Amino acid sequence: MNDDHYFTARPASADERRVIDVVLAGTRLRLETAPGVFSPGHVDLGTQVLLRTVPDPSGRILDLGCGWGPIALTAALRAPGAEVTAVDVNERALDLLRRNVDRASAAAPVAAVTAVSPLDVPAEARFDVIWSNPPIRIGKDALHELLGAWLPRLAPGGAAWLVVQRNLGADSLARWLAAEGADTRGWGAVEKVASAKGFRVLKVNAA
Repeated sequence: MNDDHYFTARPASADERRVIDVVLAGTRLRLETAPGVFSPGHVDLGTQVLLRTVPDPSGRILDLGCGWGPIALTAALRAPGAEVTAVDVNERALDLLRRNVDRASAAAPVAAVTAVSPLDVPAEARFDVIWSNPPIRIGKDALHELLGAWLPRLAPGGAAWLVVQRNLGADSLARWLAAEGADTRGWGAVEKVASAKGFRVLKVNAA
């Protein structure tokens, strides 16, 4: 069994950095990746679907499960006046994102990006926008716990946008979000806003 999951705090694989060419928010960038993080070779298809769907963000933005940074960097490029918080349990991913913010800022104006462990986000912090390609493979219970911790931190009028593969439970997650949000969890209505390439994009409104 391979224990070197991208949701491991300290990946066991060798930290062999390499540079890949990507285009985010219309800007061509050369960014660092490494083994032991999610989709190290390219911007994964689910994230591409999410980023094509979401409107331009503003205010306080959260990238939940940032990896090496394609979502956080896209938000920072599309909203250079915003504040972006990027969280991940994977320490290698956080280091890569911090380096990639520097690389992106050399190419275009970007918002301030704070890349931190979830435990380092102040308890009182609230967000106008959450973008996430959540780590479905951590298991249903852990995923529900993760979303249950962060979705109530939407500011009034805010919304979270989640991309989930259809055959990995997008519809069942939407049902859970709708049922829990309507009850006591602290978020509002759930919408299926897009479906493409085997993925669904769910919008979860603030309570």
